[in-house]
Amino acid sequence: MKVFIIGTGLIGGSFALDIQQEYPDAIIYGVDLNNSHIKEAIAHGVIHQEASLDDVQDAEVVFITIPVDATLSVLPKILDVVNDNALVIDAGSTKQRICEAVKDHPKRRNFLAAHPIAGTEFSGPKAAMLGLYKEKTNIICEVEKTAFKLQEKALEIFSKIGMRIRYMDAVSHDKHIAYVSHLSHISSFMLGKTVIEKEKNERDIFDMAGSGFESTVRLAKSSPVMWTPIFEQNKENIIETLDEYIGNLKQFKKLMEEHKFDQVFDEMQETNHIAAILKGIK
Repeated sequence: MKVFIIGTGLIGGSFALDIQQEYPDAIIYGVDLNNSHIKEAIAHGVIHQEASLDDVQDAEVVFITIPVDATLSVLPKILDVVNDNALVIDAGSTKQRICEAVKDHPKRRNFLAAHPIAGTEFSGPKAAMLGLYKEKTNIICEVEKTAFKLQEKALEIFSKIGMRIRYMDAVSHDKHIAYVSHLSHISSFMLGKTVIEKEKNERDIFDMAGSGFESTVRLAKSSPVMWTPIFEQNKENIIETLDEYIGNLKQFKKLMEEHKFDQVFDEMQETNHIAAILKGIK
């Protein structure tokens, strides 16, 4: 099986490692504008060979794992040249704009719009992990627009690497993901920014930072190259979530200002229910 990874970082590289394990005969080709990423990916066994976009005409499976703004222009170009039996999968964190970009493409049937809910705060080929997707949810959008045989091929791959599948329309995906992913990244970035600004005058704040701070701000180490286009493409939904989030912060602040700590307690106790929700998801 000839597999092309467009973008050899954490997401694409992790797919490459899993596929090598589950399909020992697969040949993994890497396409990346960053030449150092290609060298790293080969050195770490993430890919076997370097390739170009023109080479995808020979592909059986193509994974597009680049920033979502780049996907808007690269995806149609890939569909232009792939053969009729090729499966093209994107892994972007937004889906509506990407699906719209190829809705009238003659080879729309070759494309599967996916979003694996997996990752870390690290990037680049060195961050690729074997087993990253095991027991993780993969959201597939507009599955009915993908040729049935190619759906079957994709589901076989996802099943072998241990993913759970959820189906959703692209509009709903972007709305829901704004709450459970995009907002948490913004919160982490802004918490990190606040502490960095404070640290200019109070160096001791970092000496006092414990595991709670570290886990909360972890996502602030994520790549702005990847996340800025995500925020742009899902702007309307994210602004809506920010309005609600900021409203809750203001309410919490008001309760403290008014010394209503019984209500502060109630707010936190009600929110403890999130633990049961997350346990149920797992």
